[in-house]
Amino acid sequence: MVKRLFEICLFKKGPQDLPYRLSVLKMAVAANMLVSFLMLHMDKGGVRSVLQTVVGIALEVFFAGLCLYSFGKLARFWQTASALLGTDALLSFFALPVMATLILQQGGVAVFLVMVAIIIWHWAVVGHILRHALDKHISFSLGLALLYLVASYKVMALLFPELPSVN
Repeated sequence: MVKRLFEICLFKKGPQDLPYRLSVLKMAVAANMLVSFLMLHMDKGGVRSVLQTVVGIALEVFFAGLCLYSFGKLARFWQTASALLGTDALLSFFALPVMATLILQQGGVAVFLVMVAIIIWHWAVVGHILRHALDKHISFSLGLALLYLVASYKVMALLFPELPSVN
């Protein structure tokens, strides 16, 4: 499954290439939970990390379901949610050393630019997944992906006020 998720991250495959199984979704949730917790625990620690991880996964699953329901493609839920959560876990795993370096305030501009590149890559991957899942044009899917990323950040900042706000 990791190979297929990596191929989705490289825009070679889509969510339809993942097996249509609940077990795949469960593995994607578990992987996302582990990597998200590790990333958040580096900076926050404790119960707060667990809560933010659970809320982040719930937002991603809700977003997938809402999009698919809105476009009459709900039958694609397991694969789409698995792709979103799995690729998020994979990209976040790659971002772990970058985040650790930023938290330690090391590396300067170069590390910051690597983090920005990973964020842009994540946005493009979400757009790619939505393009396949919704059968929409890439520009529409990228717009929807950007809307999701900004909205989820705003929800997280509202629920967890210690996060920096985007105005």
